[in-house]
Amino acid sequence: MQPSCQHCAYRPERPFCALLGNAIGTFDEFKEQSVLAKGELLFSEGRPARGVYMLCDGRAKLSVSSENGKRLMLRVAGPGEFLGLEAILQGEAHDFTAELLDAARVAFVKRKDLLKFLRDNPVVCMEVVSRLSEHLHGAYARVRSIGLNRVRRTRLQRTRSMAS
Repeated sequence: MQPSCQHCAYRPERPFCALLGNAIGTFDEFKEQSVLAKGELLFSEGRPARGVYMLCDGRAKLSVSSENGKRLMLRVAGPGEFLGLEAILQGEAHDFTAELLDAARVAFVKRKDLLKFLRDNPVVCMEVVSRLSEHLHGAYARVRSIGLNRVRRTRLQRTRSMAS
């Protein structure tokens, strides 16, 4: 396990990690790093958010539940991604579940430590805002794609029934 982000070989490849710059030492001081097994839950939908998780390596499946209990996969998160930011910044429960697809090295940051870190490091804070914006636009694109596919199928079915 690599305890320090300062010496991580992957740091230059990961936008958030690379941006930390001189703040990386401070980040190292309050993060808690561990290795977790495949299938472990980082957090569950509806549960209070205690902090954020950064995937140092490995992947996590992000999913939500429908009213009838079925699971819908939102996407797969990969190395260098922070999970749970939305809930932490809102001070609310998690909107989705994050389950590890691989054994993974994960850094955990408590809410109070992250908020102080962001206040003290405005450049990093803006990077977090940028990442959240990317996630939001990605979600819009997925919803648009799903919605447009349904409209196309409905039109195609109408066209076929009119031709019959």
